[in-house]
Amino acid sequence: MAALLTLLPRPLAAQVVVPGTGQKVAQVGDDFEDPKWSYIFNLPKSSEENDKQQRLPGGLSRNGRWFEGAKRGQPDVIERVATPEGGLPESQGSLLLRSQQTGVPGQYSGHFQQDDLILDASRMGGGISVARSPSCVVRVYLPPWDQWERRFGPSFGIRAGCQAYQTKQTGRLFRGSRTSLEPYWPGFFVQFVPGDGKDKKDYAYLTLRAGPQGQDLTGPKITEPGWWTFGMSFSLNGEVHYFCHAGVADLTAADHVMSQSPYGLRCEKFDTLFFNVVSGDNGDWSTPWIIDDPTLYVDGRQAAVAGPTTRAR
Repeated sequence: MAALLTLLPRPLAAQVVVPGTGQKVAQVGDDFEDPKWSYIFNLPKSSEENDKQQRLPGGLSRNGRWFEGAKRGQPDVIERVATPEGGLPESQGSLLLRSQQTGVPGQYSGHFQQDDLILDASRMGGGISVARSPSCVVRVYLPPWDQWERRFGPSFGIRAGCQAYQTKQTGRLFRGSRTSLEPYWPGFFVQFVPGDGKDKKDYAYLTLRAGPQGQDLTGPKITEPGWWTFGMSFSLNGEVHYFCHAGVADLTAADHVMSQSPYGLRCEKFDTLFFNVVSGDNGDWSTPWIIDDPTLYVDGRQAAVAGPTTRAR
């Protein structure tokens, strides 16, 4: 992984949409308010990234809105829980994500690995063009420090699936190139820095993926756990715009952290939102992560894919 770089946020351009602006996409997202919410694991889970084994069929939620990431597999715990104190008003349910074995089932690698849980956006019939000003928002609960896996490094990811035109070399004997829409995955990672139990206190900080060369960029420092709101938006110039703040209030222009063209790519379509649970893959449990109300938005004039929210507030 490239060295971390710290960039100062730029002034918010007029074309940058604050995440949460426009109309909610009713077909995609979840509020976890159904007391019967549950998940079908279909174990053993996938570990294609490590051993080329997908182990189909993959896991999925009974409401059809989530599925296991085929590349790395799903978290070991996916459970509806009561919303922790300080969450969204009227919210009764949230989703707990936690893992003990994030690599190959039945083995421990001793190196950090990650699991993926993905919002199923297939019901939209394809990615959302950046011309429609797509964005996504989610609330994430950071537990008290004594519940965190005592390991320095990445612990949780809030990621977007996007598409951009990329040119790849083809053929071995007769060299050529092919340009096509290919996936890439910008987003946030929560990084933990454990204290020494004496003078140095626990804290976390955010890294943003990624800069134009693919490097992770250092974002805000987190000194107090609790609820945070994260969002990303995607503009016509192909940039990804990162927003966040402590608490569960709606995002505003003041929460803009930075705008980037990750890997030097120009975003053409936004596909979905997904989450990474990271552990040391050494037998210890990961930090318990709780999310609430992951939601997609589009320009309010694009009513064809929009509908009312399932929770009034």
